[in-house]
Amino acid sequence: MQTPSIHGQAIQAPGSWVFLLLATACGMIAANIYYAQPLIGPIAVSLGLSVQFAGLVATVTQVGYGIGLLLIVPLGDLMENRRLVITTLGVTTLALVATASATHAFTFLAAGVLIGLGSVTVQLLVLYAVHLAPSALQGRIVGIVTGGLMLGIMFARPAASFITGMGSWRTVFMGSAVTMIVLAAVLRIALPIRLPVQGLRYGSLLASMGPLIWHTPVLRRRAFYQSCLFGAFSLFWTTVPLLLADNFQFSQTDIAVFALTGIASALAAPLAGHAADRGWDRSATCIAMLAVAACFVFGRLGSSASVIGLMGLVLGAIFLGFGVSVHAVLGQRAIFSLDPQSRGRLNGLFMATYFTAGALGSILGTWAYTNGGWPLINWIGFGLSVLALISLCTERNHSTPR
Repeated sequence: MQTPSIHGQAIQAPGSWVFLLLATACGMIAANIYYAQPLIGPIAVSLGLSVQFAGLVATVTQVGYGIGLLLIVPLGDLMENRRLVITTLGVTTLALVATASATHAFTFLAAGVLIGLGSVTVQLLVLYAVHLAPSALQGRIVGIVTGGLMLGIMFARPAASFITGMGSWRTVFMGSAVTMIVLAAVLRIALPIRLPVQGLRYGSLLASMGPLIWHTPVLRRRAFYQSCLFGAFSLFWTTVPLLLADNFQFSQTDIAVFALTGIASALAAPLAGHAADRGWDRSATCIAMLAVAACFVFGRLGSSASVIGLMGLVLGAIFLGFGVSVHAVLGQRAIFSLDPQSRGRLNGLFMATYFTAGALGSILGTWAYTNGGWPLINWIGFGLSVLALISLCTERNHSTPR
């Protein structure tokens, strides 16, 4: 069993409250990436953004997050982890203040990129949790922390809409900035120092990521699986609001309530971690892929503007959140079981790969919905999940997908 260590010295494993703190912190930080999504309209009007550029309000944080996955998360293999976490939280806090104070579109968009860049703190905290956890419990710990992250994402949109309704969109970002300051202080006190033994310089660290992809088949396989599933996830969630508005005449509030079906993803994460610790990786991976496929089987009913159609969409959303969350945890658990000194880079590559697939899924979803409607969306989503399943079934080593 791996014993957590600081500067190479064994330390006592932390209590469960530390992992709950990390899960809570991940949820609070991840929410920053999604606050702007339901507020595109009022923000664009306030800053004088034209309709064709309004979408940038939500896009810039995603861009910043993607950059951070490749440039900042690998630093977890190089820098003292607690200091890195506090530093990135500081970047997030300053960016949130700049966003709340912005009077020009350029200022807001530039600050939005920095919010995304700093929000990769969540992945640094996942790494922190894995390093602190005994090896036999790493799957469960990843599941708990990921569950907190998913809850933060799920509640970010309705919380932003509610706070804006009570005051202003600026209140959302300023309130989050204050929260980040408090959170940084708590983490500074609660987390122990963790200094990696990696001797590489930053440039060499980044250069080593290419060979890691080439020489780590586990990373390639898990990244491909999750890319297929997360691409289908983005495809669904980019277009289902359009379907709900067109076929079911849902308001923005109704759509926000529908999005709460994503709670399945938060509940599924700890279960996936437990399955990984028990050695059920392959079975759980297969179930995750079948769940995503089931989403688009049930989702096909959504073409009918009826109660049955709506129930099909609800069931589809639940299965989708379950499947994607389960495999995200299984994938991270698999790559974290490799070289402990490369976890930051491995996680950055894993996340960046499927995050890119998610962006492509959103783009594809917009095109498919415009040209083929909801039926084409379901065929593409089903095809992506089947592609992942076929890849799993044709792996040479059938003992485990690791």
